[in-house]
Amino acid sequence: MRNFYLLFFILIATTSTFSQEIKDDFEGNGNISTWYEDNCNLDINFTNPHKESINTSNTVLKYSDVGGQYANVGYNNSTNFDLSTNYVFTLKVYIPSSGITGSQTNQISLKLQDGNLSAPWSTQSEIIKTLELNKWQEVTFDFKNDAFRNLDSGSKPPTERTDFNRVLIQMNGENNSDFVVAYVDDFYYDGKPSENANTTFNKLVWADEFDGNGEIDTNKWYQQTKLIAGNSWANNEQQHYTNRQKNAFVSNGTLKIKAFKEVYSDQGHQKQYTSARLNSKFSFKYGRVEVRAKLPSVAGTWPAIWLLGKNINEDGTYWDNEGFGTKRWPFCGEIDIMEPNVAKTEILGTWHWDNGQGYKISSKAVATSNADTSTNFHIYSLEWTETSMKIYLDNRLINELETINPFKEDFFILLNLAMGGSLGGNIASNFSEDTLEIDYVRVFQESSLSVKSEVKKETILIYPNPVKDYVSIKLSDNSEIENIQVFDITGKKILNTKTPKFSLKEFSKGIYLLKIRTTSGAVINKKFIKQ
Repeated sequence: MRNFYLLFFILIATTSTFSQEIKDDFEGNGNISTWYEDNCNLDINFTNPHKESINTSNTVLKYSDVGGQYANVGYNNSTNFDLSTNYVFTLKVYIPSSGITGSQTNQISLKLQDGNLSAPWSTQSEIIKTLELNKWQEVTFDFKNDAFRNLDSGSKPPTERTDFNRVLIQMNGENNSDFVVAYVDDFYYDGKPSENANTTFNKLVWADEFDGNGEIDTNKWYQQTKLIAGNSWANNEQQHYTNRQKNAFVSNGTLKIKAFKEVYSDQGHQKQYTSARLNSKFSFKYGRVEVRAKLPSVAGTWPAIWLLGKNINEDGTYWDNEGFGTKRWPFCGEIDIMEPNVAKTEILGTWHWDNGQGYKISSKAVATSNADTSTNFHIYSLEWTETSMKIYLDNRLINELETINPFKEDFFILLNLAMGGSLGGNIASNFSEDTLEIDYVRVFQESSLSVKSEVKKETILIYPNPVKDYVSIKLSDNSEIENIQVFDITGKKILNTKTPKFSLKEFSKGIYLLKIRTTSGAVINKKFIKQ
């Protein structure tokens, strides 16, 4: 296969770093000293009226909008946020249907503002998430990957700004007189820089954005079907994996891996379920893997996003078929970026290995809810360097391990949806079908080129980023743009223009590369994401 290496350069601003974890569980365990209310009522020590599911804590924040036009609650931070590496806020929220009036969309907004301005809302950045009524749900506000709204369209993307020091939370929109009662708990922001902050994974080396419709890209993926344990798969799984488009296909910009209850015979064995298991035709050592996915919900399903050593001698894998198989499992190593537990209340991050001292496993989990992970997309990622490996859910650290053997070799990516087995559990009696849906898979590595030698003194602003309709490009010095070229992920040039603002309405969603030539002769490479 052909591998396209696109260089994406990150502009690094000199800022004061924010090195403190910010949290409040509204039970006295936190470091937010003061919450304030605006146009509404606030109680930060209210008895939790819905001790259930993912939130059984005793006290919560009660938010009561009694018709205020711009009701919100918030707090001021003593130091500006540095969103360049830590850009995710999380909280739990519950809105009872009995506490709302009117016909506003049930939603929560988290706004970041500069509290030093006389009109702090004028430059705010906001993320809005829709909510379900009558249930606790954990909501993530990712100012790098979620769709955000800058009130000032000329503002930089949030991750390129260092002026935010105020957080506002608002329910069911503004500029209305409707009533809303809501309960908030476990507000969290990890402002501690990553231990790998000096490692910049700024070179996209491989990706699949799953654009188009129909079969998967067979230049990138191989559908593994050969049974590996005689008459079945490992871990007492109950399915046949097939190479049919019915079980793995692309539609509406996402990959669907679908499991079905159906009688299916293959390799001389009959089973009651079918699904798909994909191997990447790309292997790598070290970097950041990002997978944005929505998980199946039905009992008995076992989705997985994981890596195996390229040298595994498992018959039927793509790389063993290509002649690379020399070590059996677990000597080859396994990295599980995402697996739910049987109850689907946790996401596990796990390593399996044997480096000559016996079988080892390291597994940890973070709490989730089946309703959330099956209805909302989340980012499951691995950061893998020469010294450490870390697995994240939406930038929340799940587990970490020192980079020991055999994790110093090339690995490849697997995506699959099993039925039953160790982490699937008993399959629901009424199961008919369910889906693991994936928006994208991206692998980044550290560029060996110097940022300074490539971009010289020119700096460039691309906003908004991610972009939906129009993108604007602005140089921050006195240079002028001579030419702009846009390339897709395969390296194909799809646009050539001299206009610093142009439409992307007809572009498919995904990652694109900009090549900007200035009148001073500099060539600047930059990426943007089309939503």
